[in-house]
Amino acid sequence: MSETDITRTIDPVVETQLDEDDHLKREFVRDVLAAVEAGDDSGARTLVAPLHPADIADLIEQTPADDRHDLVRALSDLIDADVIAEMNEYVREELIDSLAPEQVADIAAELDTDDAVAIIEDMEEDDQRAVLRALAPDDRAAIEEALSYPEESAGRLMQRELIAVPEHWSVGQVIDYLRENQDLTTDFWEVFVVDPQHHPVGTCHLSWVLRTPRGVLMTDVMKREQTLIPVDMDQEEVALRFQKYGLISAAVVDPSGRLVGMITVDDVVHIIQEEASEDILKLSGAGEGDINEPILLTVRTRLTWLVVNLGTAIIAASVVGMFQGEIAKFALLAVLMPIVSGMGGNAGTQTLAVVVRAIATNELTSSNTVRMIGRELRIALTNGLALGLLIGTAVALLFDNPMLGAVMGAAMVINNLVAGLSGILVPVTLDRLDVDPAVSSAVFVTMMTDVMGFFSFLGLAALVGLAG
Repeated sequence: MSETDITRTIDPVVETQLDEDDHLKREFVRDVLAAVEAGDDSGARTLVAPLHPADIADLIEQTPADDRHDLVRALSDLIDADVIAEMNEYVREELIDSLAPEQVADIAAELDTDDAVAIIEDMEEDDQRAVLRALAPDDRAAIEEALSYPEESAGRLMQRELIAVPEHWSVGQVIDYLRENQDLTTDFWEVFVVDPQHHPVGTCHLSWVLRTPRGVLMTDVMKREQTLIPVDMDQEEVALRFQKYGLISAAVVDPSGRLVGMITVDDVVHIIQEEASEDILKLSGAGEGDINEPILLTVRTRLTWLVVNLGTAIIAASVVGMFQGEIAKFALLAVLMPIVSGMGGNAGTQTLAVVVRAIATNELTSSNTVRMIGRELRIALTNGLALGLLIGTAVALLFDNPMLGAVMGAAMVINNLVAGLSGILVPVTLDRLDVDPAVSSAVFVTMMTDVMGFFSFLGLAALVGLAG
């Protein structure tokens, strides 16, 4: 089937409310808010009722903050646990803060453990305790255990609702167990097989269970090779394992090797998107970049890195200050020197983006770092020679000064080499020191390219006596 033959199978009513990118139409959002403002809560609910929980969450997020309270009140019957689980964390936190602990507990009880933890973990400690007290003992114990694990770990990400059966059972016993126990989770793709100590010894896809004769033992049909996730593994590493091995779900084990939960691919998809966006935004010092993030928090995050950048700019300016005399005698140097530093900064950013991605995806390891450095230096040298020849020739012809063109070209080559080298060494060094390279690499790389750009250009100009 070709791509042109694929069509969306969306309810015709819902299709009138979504555009071709599955985003809520502006006219639809306007109509819902107009109904709420006019006091027509029933009309607003009629409009919103056909939507998927994720689309209802989008509607709430797109509503101006001042109008959200009225919208949530009008749609209260439609805002269930699934809608809240799909919400942006800042909008969700705002909504949760307006609910009583008993209401939050009712919502958490309807969710899988991982989604319930996501709602409760950001609450104030007193509010957390109040919500936990309102939960049923089993739910409270599961959530308290999850909260005991580090943030962004497999323990926080995993869900406790899974199917685990003894290794001595037959396929028929497993099928009877699944049919007769109404309290079992209904969302699963595989059955975990465990030994008497509850250690996972294999897995069996649900399709295998359904297609295998009842008398066959699980040990004869299960797959013994499996990817086990330590409970304290960082969620980014979890996502990489799912991506590398093409997993649908995976068992999570505690330090003793006991099965304590499972992670499914739908959770990992969110993590991959979250981590990728996070690294890109960290490179720019823009914080989380969430449009629903409180303005003061955004200002504080961005201002911190802008102040750091101000410090590095002062360092670069001090290098320029060393050559005040040369610039005063030959003002053309002041016109051309930003070109060298600016092009070096762009080259450094290109290398930095590639290296940070390679580190994040485990493509860059200790075994290939030297090869990566050599590769980036060859790229930097080639680009530097090409740019140096281009700008050097242009400057020589434009200002009728071959020596100035030669200095410009040489400085361009030098700064491109510095950009390539710093673009890989800075993030690799930070990573070796257990510092997130996405957070602070850009500041140091920019400083290096600015300083060396000014120093190489002005230094060479002074050396050959352009300002003499």
